[in-house]
Parts: sequence; C-alpha cells; structure tokens
Amino acid sequence: MLYGLIFIFAFAVLSSLIFSLILRFTSVQESSLQYVVTTLSFIGLFGGGFLSGRKRKEKGWLIGGLTGLFYSLIVFLFQYLGYDRLFDFEQIIYHTCYTLISMMGGILGVNITSGKTRSV
Repeated sequence: MLYGLIFIFAFAVLSSLIFSLILRFTSVQESSLQYVVTTLSFIGLFGGGFLSGRKRKEKGWLIGGLTGLFYSLIVFLFQYLGYDRLFDFEQIIYHTCYTLISMMGGILGVNITSGKTRSV
C-alpha cells in the first residue's frame, strides 16, 4: 500500500508542477483546467490502487480501498491541521469517488498480474 501512496503523491507533485508552469507562463486560467485536474486526480488514484493491488496480489478491492482511504486521510489531516478547515460536502463526494476509483485500480491490479485462469 505504501508504494501506491508514494505513486499517488509523486504523480500529484509532478502534475502540480506542470500545471503551475502552464498557469504561470501562458494565459490559461485556473478555472479552465478544473476538469483536467480532476481527471488527472482520478488517474493518479487509479494508478496507486493498481500498484497496490499488483504488489499484494490478493484482495485488490480491500488494498485499493485502503490506499484511497489513506490518501483521503492524509489530505484531510493536511487540510485540517494546516488550514483549520474540515471537508465540505463537495470534497466528501470527491474523496468517496477517489476511494472507489482506487478500489477499481486494486481489483484490476490483482487480476491482471495474478495469471490465474478460471475454468467454467
């Protein structure tokens, strides 16, 4: 699970750096990148769940879900302790979706790497 969290935060840092450079050196407004940032967040969480599931090789839904929950917990603690703000309703919806996306990544990570085949 630690590999998944490291991947998520490394992906977030790299994406943030790219977007900050785009916003600084072009005339693009922050509001026009909202959906792109959200999509990249989903991709990062899916990748983190996938990596966690691939490393664990079993119970992908659980390990992916825990990866998403730990990500949300870290973001919540950073926001609460650093900015003295709780999650609002919109953020709760986003983080619920992040956890579900991470679960799907974990399931896919286990099933792609397991090599098990079912006979009917």
